[in-house]
Parts: sequence; structure tokens; C-alpha cells
Amino acid sequence: MAAITEETTLQELAVIVSSTLEEAGITATLSGGAAVSIFSDNAYESADLDFITSERKKALQAAIKVIGFTSGDGSRMFEHPNTDWYVEFPPGPLGFGDAYVDAKDIPLLSTQYGELRIITPTLSVIDRLAAFWYHFDRQTWDQAIEVAKRHPIDWEYVQDWAKNERQDLKQVDELRRLCE
Repeated sequence: MAAITEETTLQELAVIVSSTLEEAGITATLSGGAAVSIFSDNAYESADLDFITSERKKALQAAIKVIGFTSGDGSRMFEHPNTDWYVEFPPGPLGFGDAYVDAKDIPLLSTQYGELRIITPTLSVIDRLAAFWYHFDRQTWDQAIEVAKRHPIDWEYVQDWAKNERQDLKQVDELRRLCE
């Protein structure tokens, strides 16, 4: 496994952390802004890597300690001396609004650095729409556009999700038009 240095990219760091967790028997899925960074070719740059998992902090701490991450404040946030990115473990399950996804159903993405458990581009768009609607975060709308411009999106799945969330389907149609 590659050492974490100041030159380690976000995607490389994500693979190192994901692989380390998988080797420890921990299922954790990269989500949030780091997924957007990866799927948008860094059009948006995240400051952290959010791995969603239901695993206990003690197990997480033991797993990523071997690659140099520590947490001094007792939270589920970990830092490494050779990178500005921090790793955070929001508690699972993996959810988007009222919809939950079994992390074991998330396929591993093959990258030049190895395999990474990361939400799909479609789920990334849904994640950003959820942040836009529920947290009134305008930048997440723009992030959804950046992801959807670069990857095939299952728009029917997005529409069904938005309908179940009782959201404005016209906004999903608008997002789709902006990305075509």
C-alpha cells in the first residue's frame, strides 16, 4: 500500500483508506463532497472524506491507525500529519433523505490506485439534491451539475427518489436539462 505523503491525491487517499477499512472487515462508503470531487474531476474540492459506516469508533480507530490517522478529540474525525484532508465517519446507515441503501450493494469502483467503495454518480447527484433541498445549500446544486455533466445518471431513479421525498420534480427536470 502506498504511503500517505503531501503529494497524495484525494482519490488516492480515498482508496488507501477504503482498502484499509475493507482489509479490516469494515464496510464504509465514501459519500458527500469527496465523491463529488472524484466524480467532477476536482471541479469541486472537498476538505474531507466522509465514509459512512455503522462501525464503532474503536474499530475504525484501530483500522486506520496503521496508516497514520489519529483522533485526539474523541470524535469520529481523524487527521494525518502528511495531508490536509481529514477523514470523518458519519454514522450509518447510508441514506439520502428517507431512502436508505445497503452499503454492501454499492459496487467497488476501480481506479488507477485500486478499488474504492464510493456511492455511484447517480447517488452522488441524489446526495447533492438532498443537501440542496434539506440544508438549503446552493453550492450542492452546482455540484450535482458537475457530476451529472461527466457521468451517465439514472434520471428515472432520481425522479422516483425525488417523488418519494415529495420534492419538486420540475427541479430534477431542470437539473437534467442543464446537464445534457
